[in-house]
Amino acid sequence: MANNEESNPLLSPEVKDELKKPNKRVISSAAGAIPAAFPMGWTADGLPMGHGVVGETNRRQWDSGLCACFGRNDEFCSSDIEVCFLGMAPCVLYGSNAERLGSAPGTFANHCLLYTGLYMLGQSFFGSNCVAPCFTYPTRTAIRRKFNLEGSCEALNRSCGCCGSFVEDEVQREQCESACDFATHFFCHPCALCQEGRELRRRLPHPGFNARQVVVMIPPGDQTMGR
Repeated sequence: MANNEESNPLLSPEVKDELKKPNKRVISSAAGAIPAAFPMGWTADGLPMGHGVVGETNRRQWDSGLCACFGRNDEFCSSDIEVCFLGMAPCVLYGSNAERLGSAPGTFANHCLLYTGLYMLGQSFFGSNCVAPCFTYPTRTAIRRKFNLEGSCEALNRSCGCCGSFVEDEVQREQCESACDFATHFFCHPCALCQEGRELRRRLPHPGFNARQVVVMIPPGDQTMGR
């Protein structure tokens, strides 16, 4: 007599066949039991998900390249040029990106002042801005996870296939992508901030300019009695 897991009508035939095999560790979920041998995917927030329930997630490319400073010929071209000029003041651009990513107005000053302190610390002790990138690279990781964007390892694997051999699972892939986010911020810090600023401006409205719906009550016109 089959158990309740094998007789569950929500399970696919492939999952039922896996359940019948002996010595299979099973992970329970809302849709039934899923064998642990099934591969795990990642959600847009960087959390693992069951491949048997949700399926694989196709990651998208960044809207602009790392060195596409002056934008494209579209409605965002003026804002792209503005981002390029803000790259000369990275504290302002980082504060704007963090505020837009967090969707909370008023956080610009906190991030901008923090970046300014890290910038002055690096300039004082090392003569360069090498301290701030060590603390700002998680913003790039958060953008990549929030919008389900491909990282540097996936881009290299897609273009030349040189990074797919040593990445065995999703955990190692995410570790590799985080290391690439750090390297991008450390070696190409202004360009990384500009690319993130262009991506955020195309995907998220600024929290300080969110328009609220206003209901206007129009009184009725003068009414007259007809004969």
